[in-house]
Amino acid sequence: MRFNTRRTLLPLVLSLLLSAGCAYAQEGGKAVRPEIGKAVSAAVEAVKGKHGKEALTKLAEADAVGGKTPYEAFVVDQVRGQAAALAGESSVAAAAFESASNSSVASGAQKLTFLTAAIGQYYTARSYAKASDLAGRYFREGGSDKAVRTIYIQSLYLGGDMGRALKELQADIQSSEQPAEQQLQMLADIANRQKDSSAYIGALEKLVVHYPKREYWQSLVFSVATKPGFSDRLALDMLRVKLVTGTIRSGAEYVEAVQLALQAGFPAEAKKFLDAGYAANQLGTGAEADRHTRLKDSVNKAMAEDTKTLGVEDAKLSTLPSGDPQMNAGLNYVFRGQADKGLPMLEGGFKKGNAKRPEDARLHYGMALVLTGHKAKGIEMLRGVKGTDGVAEVARLWILHAQRS
Repeated sequence: MRFNTRRTLLPLVLSLLLSAGCAYAQEGGKAVRPEIGKAVSAAVEAVKGKHGKEALTKLAEADAVGGKTPYEAFVVDQVRGQAAALAGESSVAAAAFESASNSSVASGAQKLTFLTAAIGQYYTARSYAKASDLAGRYFREGGSDKAVRTIYIQSLYLGGDMGRALKELQADIQSSEQPAEQQLQMLADIANRQKDSSAYIGALEKLVVHYPKREYWQSLVFSVATKPGFSDRLALDMLRVKLVTGTIRSGAEYVEAVQLALQAGFPAEAKKFLDAGYAANQLGTGAEADRHTRLKDSVNKAMAEDTKTLGVEDAKLSTLPSGDPQMNAGLNYVFRGQADKGLPMLEGGFKKGNAKRPEDARLHYGMALVLTGHKAKGIEMLRGVKGTDGVAEVARLWILHAQRS
């Protein structure tokens, strides 16, 4: 995932107290000497005309005057910050605004204003450690601008302090009902760099919930499927997730899905994979076109045989001690579009409670409920899936799909 972390989100404060700056000569009994006032006045006029370098030249005359009072230094700093920002000298502007924020004559509100400007300029100058340090001070002194908060986290990130950036970003996201897409992208990137797989997958989950783009689903599905300990037996289940989220990427994956569905005894599902592959132009073309045609013939033959024997053993299945055969038959009905027959069989088989793999049974029943439009009940069922071999993660993917579809 790519995103522009170099873009300055905080509007640079280039018009700080211009009107107040013109009133430099007298403020609350604080005076500026004429030799300084003349230079500052000329610099202010240059700033108004957006001539930053000219303004800096004028301020050099004020700098030449020795023995400045705190108020005189404060006036010069605020005008220098604006002039340097206009001239593109971000480091000079940042230092001037920081100096103004430290002035003994600055009010509390002025300190925050100049801190904001200094943070933005340090960020622009790529002095990320300074930007994050001043941002921390800004909040400690009562600042609350969300844009400064954004620059604070980005500065931590760009400055290499990934641990703090991750912690601060997670706090912001947890307190927001609708996190910004860039926030979630950054969270995923930081977690990935930190090799924190849980945080990374959590970030991707939030992305597919709030911004369900195909690329996010692909990253999430890939991360789950490659997680250590993920069982090979869940290959078909993962391909099912990929089908409904549109993240199957190659003809080889479609072929694998068709073959696994046939091996599992679900020809109708195999046909769904096959049809999707042809619709995506991943099957029926290229060097493998003949193989795909043969695969299609196999699917059609299996469908015909399944149709011929469909329902013959349904009554017998309900009497078996194991619920697995009954659930498989019910799932086959669901794939064939016959939910009215399939769901009762799934429920009956599930309620027997003696499945060979109870968590898989719960997963498949929940999946079938989602596929047939019973999302609330399906989500409830899927939330109960436990396990450490990947089955719980697959159930989680179905929950996320159900919540967004």
